[in-house]
Amino acid sequence: MDSELLRAYEVNLPHYEQLRDAVVAHTTRLLTERGLKIHHVTGRVKKRASLADKLRRKPGRYRTLADVTDLVGVRVITYFASDVDVVARLMEEHHVVDWHNSNDKSRMHDPDRFGYLGVHYVLRAEPDLVPELPGLTYEVQIRSILQHAWAEIEHDLGYKSREAVPREVRRRFYRLAGLLEMADEEFMALDRLSRDYAATLPRRVGEAPDSVFIDAPSMTYLLGAPPIHDLDTRIAAALGVPLLSGWPDPERPQRLASLLHHVGVHSVGLLQKELTRSGDDVVRFAAALLPHLRELWRPAGGLRPGSSVVNYGLLRACANPDTDPAEIVNLLDLSGSAAQMADTVRAVYAREMVGEPSATQTRSAED
Repeated sequence: MDSELLRAYEVNLPHYEQLRDAVVAHTTRLLTERGLKIHHVTGRVKKRASLADKLRRKPGRYRTLADVTDLVGVRVITYFASDVDVVARLMEEHHVVDWHNSNDKSRMHDPDRFGYLGVHYVLRAEPDLVPELPGLTYEVQIRSILQHAWAEIEHDLGYKSREAVPREVRRRFYRLAGLLEMADEEFMALDRLSRDYAATLPRRVGEAPDSVFIDAPSMTYLLGAPPIHDLDTRIAAALGVPLLSGWPDPERPQRLASLLHHVGVHSVGLLQKELTRSGDDVVRFAAALLPHLRELWRPAGGLRPGSSVVNYGLLRACANPDTDPAEIVNLLDLSGSAAQMADTVRAVYAREMVGEPSATQTRSAED
């Protein structure tokens, strides 16, 4: 019987591989449509040697390959333990679950439970995924990153059950499982705090801008608010190009925050005051400088949000003898020669801004 099942497995292996690819794509699509941020989704087909070992360990249990529920497997690794439940409910909504062969080990609340595991479902494949394998089941494992780390290390150590663990080391396993669970909870708390911080930024910036620190989240908010957005709009109009919206550069707010820290601006309140007082200088300088650096922004099709902050930083660097514009260029991680760009910045500054005292120069002299 086992040899017949193995031969049938070999014949159908291309279909199993096709099903693996189909369910990974299907699962990824469901997660994307729900807007879930997932670490990764992977799939696998059980190896022949693993199947043979399973048939040998459980003789007579599997009469057909359809009885082997994990020939095809998908693994969903989430960033946070709270997302394990979200993904699990999503799988239940869109699939027929074989509850007899599924289990949710994350809900085993015994205080001395062994391991730190996630959710393990057996699902029935949709008929349109692989018509050659109608109704075949496949396994889905849903774990957080820390649950995944536990499972992988535990597997490598060969400890698959409580009884497999020597009594002398069992307590350490329990302690480690508890530490990982606490770490998962702390990561979830950090995630909530980060989201709460971002949600309260509009109110805090409006009420007490001097108390709001310049960082990536605050810069993300400020890029769409005055005075940055207004100055960006004026610079774009001066250049005759559109101001881009939704620019896909998640690291830009962090780079702009680093730039502002470099020139001594650490709070939102101070940034707002500086840009309000030197706004005209920033627009004039940017309109004169950017045509000389078209290779940096023309391929984007328009002006990137935050360009007013960049040009403000360059103005400060040029006006302050202790600051080098090349350092600003390096902070922005621009392509090309930082030295050549810095030379261009200095030349434009000397030609356009030194002729008559500007607000930026006046403040630099006062500093």
